[in-house]
Amino acid sequence: MRVLIAGAGIGGLTAALALHAAGIEASLVEGARELRPLGVGINLLPHAVRELTDLGLGDDLARIGVAITENVYCDRFGATLFTEKRGLAGGYDRPQYAVHRGRLQMLLLSAVHERLGPGAVRTGARLTGFTQDTDSVRAALAGGTESAADVLVGADGLHSAVRAQLHPDQGPLAWSGVRMWRGVTERRPFLGGESMLIARGAGVVARGAGSEAGRELIAYPIGPDLINWVAQVQVADPGPLPGDANWNLPGRPEDVLRHIGHWKLGLLDVPALIADSSMILEYPMVDRDPLPSWGSGRVTLLGDAAHPMYPLGANGASQAIVDARALADALAGAGCPAGLAAYEKSRREATAAVVAANRELHAGVGARTPAELARITEHYRRVTGADRPRHHRPHHDAPQHDRHH
Repeated sequence: MRVLIAGAGIGGLTAALALHAAGIEASLVEGARELRPLGVGINLLPHAVRELTDLGLGDDLARIGVAITENVYCDRFGATLFTEKRGLAGGYDRPQYAVHRGRLQMLLLSAVHERLGPGAVRTGARLTGFTQDTDSVRAALAGGTESAADVLVGADGLHSAVRAQLHPDQGPLAWSGVRMWRGVTERRPFLGGESMLIARGAGVVARGAGSEAGRELIAYPIGPDLINWVAQVQVADPGPLPGDANWNLPGRPEDVLRHIGHWKLGLLDVPALIADSSMILEYPMVDRDPLPSWGSGRVTLLGDAAHPMYPLGANGASQAIVDARALADALAGAGCPAGLAAYEKSRREATAAVVAANRELHAGVGARTPAELARITEHYRRVTGADRPRHHRPHHDAPQHDRHH
């Protein structure tokens, strides 16, 4: 069986590794001409770390990431509201790692080249469409070339060409009304160097230039002297996104500072954190309603292409990694198309629940008391499956020891 994956992001690269470990031939096509370590920080939850560890990448994750042991919620004056233990400290069977997205992507790309061969990823090959029959699927690539396979997986992100062909009437992205800014700043670690800080404005969510509600700052380390931060501000009512979501729009420090520059957190100098950032990206917080089905015939979706969700709860990349394992297991167990149907059955309902949970998590941004925060975080863990460890079962031919390089 030959599987062609459109998109060499975190989900696509992990899918290639998982398929290879299951004895299934895989290759990737990627629109970018060069894959570089771009982006800012992300978190990998224990259920995603478990899958990558099964693929022999556990030691590498520990090398490039920071194990987060607690989430500390505070108000805009720095007063602690609630502390939630995370990773091994929270009783999970794997750590939670904060990593630079680009470094993680390069780690996965290196593993793909090492295990699948240097030609496994074809860059500068943007998928523009596909055709299929009962025996195969043919992907049309920019420039007029084609690539044939037994299965096509659309892991091509929020603006997926595979999804657009499968679901041409999906409509505009759904906007929460929140503008987000992300940045990375060289700073010594705060608290013990293993904490995620979540600072919130006062009161319930309300709109208005003078309102502190609906404002949030998240900060966490992604290296020994590197802090990733995310600022979120409710600027409009939820509704269809006007225009399109641009994930590479440069942000300006002054736009962030006018919302949260007056916050006094004590352990973190907010104005300096924002002003000294080496890069700032601005984008809207968007998602889509879950689909009634993902794919058709020999074609399916994975990651953001299948279930775009608010970037809350550290679940976007984590769910894509879990998708990859489920896809490999299903195809190894039942082939195509039965395996694709089994994959969608196992993941569509689960990811729809995460999309809904992320919306509820955003709606609860005004929670103030420790009891409210504890209830919201516990509900989120339960709904998203983060509190249900899976018994370790190695891939069909996965390495038995972590890889070093």
